[in-house]
Amino acid sequence: MQYTEIMVRYGELSTKGKNRRNFIDRLATNVRQSFHDFPNLVIKAHRDRMHMHLNGEDADQVMARLRQVFGIQNFSPSIKVDRNMEEVKKVAAQIMQEKFFDGMTFKINTRRSDHRFMYDTNEINDMLGGYILEHVPGIKVKMKDPDITLRVEVRLNGIFLSYETIQGAGGLPVGTAGKGMLMLSGGIDSPVAGYLALKRGVDIEMVHFFSPPYTSEQALNKAKELTAKLTPYGGHIKFIQVPFTEIQETVKHDVPSGYLMTVQRRFMLRLTAALAQKRHGLAIFNGEALGQVASQTLESMAAINDVTTMPVLRPVVSMDKNEIIKIAQDIDTFDLSIMPFEDCCTIFAPPSPKTKPKIDKARAYEAKLDVDGLIERALAGVEITEIKIGDTFLNQEEESFAQLL
Repeated sequence: MQYTEIMVRYGELSTKGKNRRNFIDRLATNVRQSFHDFPNLVIKAHRDRMHMHLNGEDADQVMARLRQVFGIQNFSPSIKVDRNMEEVKKVAAQIMQEKFFDGMTFKINTRRSDHRFMYDTNEINDMLGGYILEHVPGIKVKMKDPDITLRVEVRLNGIFLSYETIQGAGGLPVGTAGKGMLMLSGGIDSPVAGYLALKRGVDIEMVHFFSPPYTSEQALNKAKELTAKLTPYGGHIKFIQVPFTEIQETVKHDVPSGYLMTVQRRFMLRLTAALAQKRHGLAIFNGEALGQVASQTLESMAAINDVTTMPVLRPVVSMDKNEIIKIAQDIDTFDLSIMPFEDCCTIFAPPSPKTKPKIDKARAYEAKLDVDGLIERALAGVEITEIKIGDTFLNQEEESFAQLL
């Protein structure tokens, strides 16, 4: 059948009371951004559901992308028929004939948004059910748990038939929970943390630290590609690249090896907090998980958090590695994350980082550095890129390499 519309049902938005309209408007904005490259698609968001008029766009492509937009409970591809019951009967029977298998059961479920239509819901159910029984030999009616439920919606502009319900991504529309900054390294954990933040409605901006010549252009492009993998969930994401070479060289030269990682990350957190304040971010997200590496202990987290009062949220903090990997595979970031391009978190890594660093010692080592000057110069070199759905940053050889891993 040639679908004419996708009917979208909201998820948690039904619980939002007086704020429901704001959530729906934000979801509509996100959907329009997600489908910026579908010029014929018309999106209309109403209080109870959203209607996406295909106007010739490929329904399968639209549905594949729609599965990733947060804030949607489920959706159904629909067929529009003129408000003529004889035509509706024929299309209903055609649907059942195409889907029929031996022993198949069905029921009709009618809803009228136009209550002035000449037939009520029971009459429509009876008319369509009888016609289908007459024209589809072997099919049977079953009111509880049938194989197919044919949903009929009577509206002012036509009658819409659907028989399939596809689960959406759930969660909240991105942007309804405010803005946060995600510290994106390029490993497995931080993209998963970003995905989980997006799912709870946070509009995230990526903060990526790069240290040329120690880190390569491929490593920077890998981080941008990971960002592109997350864009379908909200529409577009700002990617903020922060030069980190001078800071890493200074810390490497002037700070004892055991505190090198702690002091580096304190600088990263200062920079991210400064960017958040400048760009109206309310919190910082990262991919730290307890015990994943030697430096990810509560003592280490406390020593790093010491540099800011801004909330630092860690969505994967209590997950084990297999749980994180499973999500990374589901959202298609895993193969990219394990590509062996060095990032600034792995260069200059000490052989024995302190697992229980002392805050007073970290402060003492930093007191010998020009912290303000280093921060100011790094912020002056920041570059911001807006990444949209469909953007790619790895060349064909690099993408082929990722697929082989």
